[in-house]
Amino acid sequence: MNVLFQILFTISILTNGDIKVPNSGFQPGDKASDFDLKSVDGKNYSLASFKDAKGFIVVFTCNSCPFAVMYEDRIVELSKKYGKKGYQVIAINPNDPEVKPDDSYEKMKVRAKDKGFDFPYLFDDGQKVYPAYGATKTPHVFLLDKNHIVKYIGAIDDNAEDASQVEEKYLENAIAALDKGKEPVPAVTKAIGCSIKVKSK
Repeated sequence: MNVLFQILFTISILTNGDIKVPNSGFQPGDKASDFDLKSVDGKNYSLASFKDAKGFIVVFTCNSCPFAVMYEDRIVELSKKYGKKGYQVIAINPNDPEVKPDDSYEKMKVRAKDKGFDFPYLFDDGQKVYPAYGATKTPHVFLLDKNHIVKYIGAIDDNAEDASQVEEKYLENAIAALDKGKEPVPAVTKAIGCSIKVKSK
């Protein structure tokens, strides 16, 4: 465990109360817009595709970011654990493959198969969805209720490097609050990861 890394990671997240998501994106309490994106199985999916969902765990992630890679197994476990409880995991790759060739649609298909993704892994073709949500990093999580109301935004937990050393499971705590009819506290944490890759203008 890199102690300095963990200290900096924790400090970055634990400014929870003062964090505001970008004005261009959704805030907790906003209704998230739907999307219609192609998944690695060749089909298109939207929030409306899952009419019986109790809620949604929307994760902006990718193949190439080291932080995203460190969280892949945890995202798979979240899908297994909470899918049974009605929470649909939806992963969205927001990166431009011309900037990051490892994040191409074809390589997404390979990655999803290799990691055993049991949830849609969508390609944000044209990069229209992530700005609407206000995602800035990979990974960046948005927890929505069944009516698509944003309940939590930010990090999955407080330790990207070592899942066994996690002390605060921000996303799971938010889901637990939602299940009890309460508002998650914190409702926003700072997403720690790689910047979303776009072509220079």
